[in-house]
Amino acid sequence: MIRASMKIIALLGVLGACSAANQTDPAADPEALAAPSMRVTAIGVNVPLSLQVSEQNSYYPGADIVWRGEPIGDRHAQVKAIFEEAAKRGVAAAEGVEPAVVDIQVSRFHALTEKARYTVGGVHAITFSWQARDAATGDVIFGPKLVRADLEAFGGDEAIAADARGETQKVRITAHLAEVIRQELAVPGGYQNERLGLIQRLNRAR
Repeated sequence: MIRASMKIIALLGVLGACSAANQTDPAADPEALAAPSMRVTAIGVNVPLSLQVSEQNSYYPGADIVWRGEPIGDRHAQVKAIFEEAAKRGVAAAEGVEPAVVDIQVSRFHALTEKARYTVGGVHAITFSWQARDAATGDVIFGPKLVRADLEAFGGDEAIAADARGETQKVRITAHLAEVIRQELAVPGGYQNERLGLIQRLNRAR
């Protein structure tokens, strides 16, 4: 009985493979905000060094950054590069008139460990805030706005098949963030975080 209970607890930990931190928007209700029409001239991405990194291969390491989609290295720099590429793609379709600089600050980038990815998968839990500044004056013209950008994370055979066809974690997350940023600039109210069911709810409760 004890062993069965421990297995259930472990499974819940697996299902919560990534966690989207419970945070509030520092400026306003995210769904009430609409970004102004902008032409993005520059992008700045900040991944604070204060964000904790974990290389522990457990189902759910407690850290702000969990990233195994690239060789071991400077995880802050790797996450920054992913966001920079995603933002460059995401702002490409912005056809506004007002020149603006977009600033992005990452607060959570919790992908899957090897142990979670090659068993049951989970959720890539990504949280960031962004603001826009007048390119000439530096004055803030929008934000900051908090964005939760969770993405279903493949597991087991599905993850292996995705890797084989080139849909690695890095490829999927970069494309996902590019679309999130595009919607933040173009869609009234911005991106609406996808509902991913029980796994996501367990993540948010952590």
